[in-house]
Amino acid sequence: MSLGALPARFRRLRVLIVGCGDVGTRAARALVPRVRVLALVREPARAALLRAQGVQPLAGDLDDAASLRRLAGLATHVIHLAPPPPEGQGDARTQALLQALARRGVPRALVYGSTSGVYGDCGGAWVGETRAVNPQTARARRRVAAERQLRAFGRAAGVRTAILRIPGIYAPDRAGGTPRARLDRAAPVLAHADDVFTNHIHADDLARACALALWRGAPQRIYHASDDSQLKMGAYFDLAADLYGLPRPPRITREQARAQLTPLTLSFMLESRRLDNTRLKRELRLALRHPTVETGLL
Repeated sequence: MSLGALPARFRRLRVLIVGCGDVGTRAARALVPRVRVLALVREPARAALLRAQGVQPLAGDLDDAASLRRLAGLATHVIHLAPPPPEGQGDARTQALLQALARRGVPRALVYGSTSGVYGDCGGAWVGETRAVNPQTARARRRVAAERQLRAFGRAAGVRTAILRIPGIYAPDRAGGTPRARLDRAAPVLAHADDVFTNHIHADDLARACALALWRGAPQRIYHASDDSQLKMGAYFDLAADLYGLPRPPRITREQARAQLTPLTLSFMLESRRLDNTRLKRELRLALRHPTVETGLL
């Protein structure tokens, strides 16, 4: 079943998008012609933009639990793309959302956008969804906490909950969605001997994965929302430089990287893994429009 061939009865369904930024907006565009789409928003200006696209905005803030009460019983399906708080050990935002959703009935299905960073460094190995998590940053530990909350909620409340573990998101029409800015400032990448495998997904393919997981995701199931690329990080930036006609970035050792780069940037450059996306394609039946970054960067 393609997104363009959903049964007519789906038009009675109501999909709530929480964290309706770039990817959420793309998912809304795929859903709006077929189902009623609502989005939680904090800012009036954002509400006006969504309304113009056929999305019904709902005022609320995940950091203000009282503002979420109106969400009870509103949605039959939920896409949760909001990040955890920037500090702390758990995810109070997800907890507040689940409490609000459970006040009067529960949705039939919930899709959560997590991160592949929950695995930590895997030494370049192929990683399947059954691999144990090993988060090595506070940011990734908060994502693991959110995943566990959501899967426990799904089991306890009978909600079909799908977790999408997402790598680097790119798209030329996405703010910061290509390596061009880093290439323009000649930001370094790791030397060949120290380089790490990296994973990617085009924002449009990710949005379609979110939408399909609403209908096809198995209960409490994890999916790698990743494309077919098998690239090391330096090769990715070299490829982008060649496509854009820019100089390739300089290469530095790990020791030099630790001295020169911010902890956040360094955390991405010291974890190596290759995501197996078999479930994404077999169970969600997502046909990637951009199976590799070569087709999507321009």
